[in-house]
Amino acid sequence: MNQDTIAIIGGGNLGRSIAEGLLRNDYNPAQIYVTRTKVSLLDDLKAKNIQTTSDNIKAVQQASILIFALKPYRIESVLKELSAHITPKHVVISVISDFSLEQLSNCLAPTIQVIRAMPNTAAAISQSMTCLATKNASDENIAKAKFIFDALGETIEIDENLMDAATVLGACGIAYALRFIRAMIQGGIEIGFDAKTATKIASQTVKGASELLLQNGNHPEEEIDKVTTPKGCTIAGLNEMEHQGFSSSLIKGITTSIESIQK
Repeated sequence: MNQDTIAIIGGGNLGRSIAEGLLRNDYNPAQIYVTRTKVSLLDDLKAKNIQTTSDNIKAVQQASILIFALKPYRIESVLKELSAHITPKHVVISVISDFSLEQLSNCLAPTIQVIRAMPNTAAAISQSMTCLATKNASDENIAKAKFIFDALGETIEIDENLMDAATVLGACGIAYALRFIRAMIQGGIEIGFDAKTATKIASQTVKGASELLLQNGNHPEEEIDKVTTPKGCTIAGLNEMEHQGFSSSLIKGITTSIESIQK
């Protein structure tokens, strides 16, 4: 697929992660625009030959694919600023949580094709899990969105009514996983490792556990059974974690997160 010029409107953490992920996959930096009010904060991207600007209109005029990566409270005012410059030649992709396709469409002309995407910050290292949803985009333009986000990791299409859930499980999930790894590191230090070694062991172990599920397609309990032996240390540790509410607290955290989005 030919590379379309992409404008990322909003060069915060997620917008930057998308740009960096595209670069890692040999996307032409001259065909990536990233905007931010304080454009000096994008100097490191500029040094990699990405086009940086504080002028959203300029970026929109140069691109055919627009990725909006703004804070939710800013999106409507920015779309109002840009609506006269967004034409049917554009594909509009929003990576903004809690802003529906209907709300997006209401800010634009009815002929504009819109797609919601929910990647996570692992896009920066091409390991994102991205969920896509649309109501009016053509197969060709959905394929363009998949092409972009497949370069940043894995992509699946979902119904839009699951997009809040995708935000919690996939995007917030990065923080949940990192908090788990942090706890493993702290435990590792307590049993004798220095912080650097504990970090290496914990991080690689979690990566390996994920790959077992992704590559083997097994239920987690099948893999757990392989490392639990009668009266062994693994089952003793797992049972103590459950006694302390490990699984229930994680599930409650996930449901609390989605409740906060849907208020």
